Amino acid sequence: MSLLIQIDKEGTASPLFHCRHFMLNERISHLAQQALSSEAHFLVDVVVSINRGPTKITVVLDGDQGITIDDCSSVSRSISKGIEDENLINENYTLEVTTPGLDQPLKLSRQYVKNRGREVKVHLKDKKMIEGLLKEATIEGITLEYETKGDKKKERKTIELAYADIVKAFVKVSFK
Repeated sequence: MSLLIQIDKEGTASPLFHCRHFMLNERISHLAQQALSSEAHFLVDVVVSINRGPTKITVVLDGDQGITIDDCSSVSRSISKGIEDENLINENYTLEVTTPGLDQPLKLSRQYVKNRGREVKVHLKDKKMIEGLLKEATIEGITLEYETKGDKKKERKTIELAYADIVKAFVKVSFK
């Protein structure tokens, strides 16, 4: 068995697989950004899986007012064309362009802004978990309003959390 490595200008060696994987991820991200048809749309994530079988590319998009299936289709066609034009992948591949699912954590401050006024569950680095109403979202962090159980009654409190203190946060599904 052999391992291909790449040596950069500083003499640092890295496995060629990782370099190719990183380059492909960066290139797909760039193609996706170019394909977005509106300033209200944004790229959340690109995941490239190069395992057994065909390469799988998952592109996750969102929008300030949501995103349509037509938007996803348009971005998918544009990325596919870019992959072919640039000869990025020489074998079969699967491309999925989608929106974040309910089980996906919020990743970008822009997603927090979009979800102001909704209930969220926030997991913190100190292992605490807070559920509450997302009142505000800024470039630095969020403001949550949550209930505490006092001696005789519930109290509403507000807390400000920096993104650096958040491990992950999910929008809670409400069926009201």
